[in-house]
Amino acid sequence: MTSANGTGHLHAIRLTIPAKPEYITLGRLALTGIARLRTEPMAPEALGDLKLALTEACTNSVRHAYDGGEGCVEILYELHADRLVVEVADEGEGFDAPPEVSLELNGAAMSEGGLGIAIIRALVDEFEIRERVEGGSALRFVKKF
Repeated sequence: MTSANGTGHLHAIRLTIPAKPEYITLGRLALTGIARLRTEPMAPEALGDLKLALTEACTNSVRHAYDGGEGCVEILYELHADRLVVEVADEGEGFDAPPEVSLELNGAAMSEGGLGIAIIRALVDEFEIRERVEGGSALRFVKKF
């Protein structure tokens, strides 16, 4: 953990978990902990949205990055005075992010697993997916306060 330094963030935490579903809860617990470091409490609804976005991002890495093999998911949390930045990264196969996904469900059949990115985009203020130079993908999202 870091405290207010030249990078402009108040706190930063990096957590590395095995790419297995049962470890995603650790990421959610760390998110709750860093949210509690704010001087003004975060609204429960906002924290719930962030937990859901984090769960979806980690689930994407766990399901798709390593094709059932061994690997890790790295989560970086940066708490700034005006926002929380979360990045979920893996060294797996990577994927092509779908273009803007519609959340319209009125009668349209949606394939299982296709809504995670759309859910994250709907819950946060900024969103980005990129390929990592060292391989794999990084999904970054920002929630402003």
